Amino acid sequence: MTLYFYLGRKYIKALLGVLGIFVGIAFLIDIAEQFRRFGDKDASFSELVLLAALNTPSSMYSILPLVVVLSTLALFLGLARSSELVVIRAAGRSAIKSLISPVIVAFMFGVITVAVFNPIVAATKKEYEHVSRSFNNNQTSVMSISAEGLWLRQQNDGNQTVIRAEGANLDGTELQNVFFIIFTPDGAPQTRIEAASAKLMDGYWALEGVKKWPLKGSTNPERDALLLERYNLESDLTLDQIRDSFGTPDAISIWKLPNYINQLERAGFSALKHRAWFNRELALPLMFVAMVMIGAGFTMRHTRFGRTGVMILAAILLAFSLFFLRDFIQIFAENGQVPVMLATWAPPIASICIAMALLLHMEDG
Repeated sequence: MTLYFYLGRKYIKALLGVLGIFVGIAFLIDIAEQFRRFGDKDASFSELVLLAALNTPSSMYSILPLVVVLSTLALFLGLARSSELVVIRAAGRSAIKSLISPVIVAFMFGVITVAVFNPIVAATKKEYEHVSRSFNNNQTSVMSISAEGLWLRQQNDGNQTVIRAEGANLDGTELQNVFFIIFTPDGAPQTRIEAASAKLMDGYWALEGVKKWPLKGSTNPERDALLLERYNLESDLTLDQIRDSFGTPDAISIWKLPNYINQLERAGFSALKHRAWFNRELALPLMFVAMVMIGAGFTMRHTRFGRTGVMILAAILLAFSLFFLRDFIQIFAENGQVPVMLATWAPPIASICIAMALLLHMEDG
């Protein structure tokens, strides 16, 4: 048991050391990137540092599996150089059993990453987008999803229009049971419009089954309401604006993601992308375990056997290949071409099987 605690502590130190190095490098690179993007927009140095600090967690989160495999390489190369692996084998301990502690540490690190670090990354990413928009003078998202349905907003000739719909097609350009409230530039309600359907055309909404109430300058809006079979309402919205307004999965905490998925589906949108991301996050601890086993499979050997550099390169290349294969398969899941569960859980499980076969080959031939 003492041996397992010893190896666990050494792996934690290696993991924190590699993680700290990567965080420092990513932060410095991000500062340079923020200077490039916002250096000419009257942003102060402290504001640029803040932007870099907000964006660094998101950058680090995407490469954590590679941090895990590099930490494993650092651990077992150190054990091999100090001949501790030889002593472990001489004491009658299987080299594979010495993996138990690093595997447990990696799995727990994955659980903590998903449960704690994921919400932090989501919050910092959302704040980064908000702050960066203020420098670009961009408006905030034109769309939101809630339990009441789909909400949109648009602006025409200084008038703000709030739109709510009970349902929509997959890209949000065709709405059902929709109402519009048009506000004057000073914020007073001007017109209310209800329609059975609305379709976004080039520069306007094409409404059908319309009832229009004048809210400004009318003592009895219901009396003055108009019933129209069709009506065109000017709009500055585009398909790209609506599409870009969907919350990206990595900007939503994993604790809130199931509810967001339900809201998307109730509003009539496809939630495949969010479901794929959610399941991929749940499978992250297994991916960390696979990275540990891959790193150990190439480095649990004494340095006197030589070819250490080749083995390290092979471990990194295999880890990169499995890492990018996971992202590649996820694209098929987001497009509905592969079942979400298969696309998100098969890569880490297959990686563990490959790593186990490699370990058994290296140890027993």
